Amino acid sequence: MRQTNLTGESAAYVSAREELQRAEIELMRHREQIAALRRGLPPGPVVDDYAFEEGPADLQAGDAPVRTVRLSELFTRPGRDLVVYQFMFGKKQTEPCPMCTMWIDGLNGVARHLAQNIDLAIVAAAGLPALRAHARDRKWANLRLLSAGANTFKYDLGSEDAEGVQDSTVSVFTRDDDGAVRHVYSVHPRMSDDIDQRGIDLYSPVWHLLDLTTRGRGDWSASLRY
Repeated sequence: MRQTNLTGESAAYVSAREELQRAEIELMRHREQIAALRRGLPPGPVVDDYAFEEGPADLQAGDAPVRTVRLSELFTRPGRDLVVYQFMFGKKQTEPCPMCTMWIDGLNGVARHLAQNIDLAIVAAAGLPALRAHARDRKWANLRLLSAGANTFKYDLGSEDAEGVQDSTVSVFTRDDDGAVRHVYSVHPRMSDDIDQRGIDLYSPVWHLLDLTTRGRGDWSASLRY
């Protein structure tokens, strides 16, 4: 790994930095192994062809949904995976989740790059007018936004409980040649007793940039307004 050409580095600093470098290399190798295991999963179960509500960016409160779109129709062409970010907004989550909003801000920024290889959608339990209003406020111009408030998609995928309490989830799907949709993989913020909120951190650059600094994340949390 290439290092800086700065002078004045103490022996203690050089030793600690080399130890850190070895740990970073090992982490990268382990992440590659995990990605390979994920790609090597056997075919997942066929899921229902859920119906979502979708509408234009200027949809106003009280307007009828423009159209219904099926899960299978979110695949734009053969040979592509579909990634769905399940947004904590709707039912018991009456206000948009600030942390989810931060994640989706980032997805909006890279959506055109992702579109070269995969299909991407944002799904929330909120009604379509409220979802589109929040999207306009955040200037989400590059994302496909869908309401799942009238189906069991979020409940079935574990991002909503029986009382309507919401959770953020990232889910991946494939489509068979006959049109059937299969669930490949889902990940939630809570992965274990000691990983309660960081299960999807890899998909937002914010945390990784904070982790580079001497103060780390601290007690910072995302907000809808700064």
